Amino acid sequence: MTVRPQLNLRALSQAYKALGDETRLQMLALLLAGGELCVCRFEAALSIGQSKASRHLRYLLNAGLLQDRREGVWVHYRIAAELSPELSAVVASVEEAFGEEELALLRADLEASAPADGQEGGAGVSGSTGAGATVAGAQGCDASCGS
Repeated sequence: MTVRPQLNLRALSQAYKALGDETRLQMLALLLAGGELCVCRFEAALSIGQSKASRHLRYLLNAGLLQDRREGVWVHYRIAAELSPELSAVVASVEEAFGEEELALLRADLEASAPADGQEGGAGVSGSTGAGATVAGAQGCDASCGS
């Protein structure tokens, strides 16, 4: 009998639970499109408040999908660098499901919504997944957040 590595069912289950919410699924797609992002960028992109954005990002972090980095008062999130094979497959499936065209649109929307030096917020992407719509900028986000 061949011994195979133990599949981490708990991690896989947590990842799927985390992505069972549309907001968290959109957040992962934004990270796939934009790399590391400040919480304020999620606020603008999804037209949600800081508390809701942080809560959903924490859920993804606890599922092992993300890493965070604090810079002063700002918290930046990115897809975890050291994903297990199971979690890598989950992230790859989300990337494939959104497709390169949608991710390119999200990337363009994120670039357009980036705060100008010394100015707050900017236009963001819509709550559906972005395709060019805009919303008001994030409250309190400025160029100092590093996004």
